[in-house]
Amino acid sequence: MNPKLSSLNVGLLLAALLASLVVVGRLVPTTTSNLAPAKPSLAVQPKPNDPPLALFGYQPRPAETRRFLQQLPKANIRQAAPGLFQAAAAPHDVFLYRALYKAHQQKFGQPWQVGRQGIGDCVSWGWAHGADIHLAVMWSLGDSADWKPVATESIYGGSRVEARGVARGGWSDGSYGAAAARWVRAYGLIFREPYEQVDLSTYSAKRAKDWGNYGNGGKDDNGQLDNQARQHPVRNVALVTNFDEAAAAIASGYPVPVCSNQGFTSKRDADGFAPPSGSWPHCMCFIAVRHGQRPGLLCLNSWGPNWIAGPKWPDDMPEGSFWVDKPIVDRMLAGEDSFCVSGYDGFPFRELDHTLWVQAELPPEAWQAAAEPDSFHPEYALAP
Repeated sequence: MNPKLSSLNVGLLLAALLASLVVVGRLVPTTTSNLAPAKPSLAVQPKPNDPPLALFGYQPRPAETRRFLQQLPKANIRQAAPGLFQAAAAPHDVFLYRALYKAHQQKFGQPWQVGRQGIGDCVSWGWAHGADIHLAVMWSLGDSADWKPVATESIYGGSRVEARGVARGGWSDGSYGAAAARWVRAYGLIFREPYEQVDLSTYSAKRAKDWGNYGNGGKDDNGQLDNQARQHPVRNVALVTNFDEAAAAIASGYPVPVCSNQGFTSKRDADGFAPPSGSWPHCMCFIAVRHGQRPGLLCLNSWGPNWIAGPKWPDDMPEGSFWVDKPIVDRMLAGEDSFCVSGYDGFPFRELDHTLWVQAELPPEAWQAAAEPDSFHPEYALAP
């Protein structure tokens, strides 16, 4: 027998044997039900104790974010609002959520409570919280004639379709900060109230999923809610990249929806801070600032009031929120996809009422008095 031929036969036999092992041991019918879902990037792989991936939804797109920033005349908050840094004197602790408490109590006659997202639409929740609180600040200062909570489904659909200039957003979940910023700036806000074509009084995860594919208003809206949104634009957005910038923005009434991959534990420490842990591709909102020996920002999540436990400071801080230490804030904002929001022309410095905004402790009976109607300037519109 030819030795070369014999070696060739042995090689072919071994190859056939290996192929059969692969077929038997690894291959399965390629039906949709048997295909394993794609694993997330190792950079955002949550730890075993982290919440399920369904509650996340931040999908960074750095190139698209850079293009959006190039379109802004003054992209960074230091460029857009130098007065926030020049006018600031000694730093004060500021708690913007108190404006939301006051506005909600006056509007609905009951205390505000954080909601819970049902799909990976966290970006819309973080941005809705930012808009809700900023509009409540405007209302409390007499710069807006009314206050209404924002519909998250609109921000979600608009950020996935209209803001990106696509016909469909697809059925997978997620968005990113600059897309939400482009939506609220170029279009605007839709509120939690009945409209002729849809009742948005309550949140619907199913509606969010649908609008995430078809855009603001859903499949058969034909741009009607887009036109409604244009009546209530968020006039300015500005990039926030570190603790000092966020603290200056919050001190004048501008919350910061924050998009990052930073994760946390579900137990606050004695000072109300949640230790960093794991990776969350997630969007939340910074809504208060504290200085002193342990500076930090208060982060409002969108997983309902009970996902986190532990001590709070001050006592009236929202359920479902936690403080974040300054170095961790810097890490989160360094991703350059977090913005502050303003319904004003620009970001004017506002000397907030320290008896309401800066006081650490406010007894419950004081909130009832604070919820009494103020005198407003009717010439201003909501989100002017």
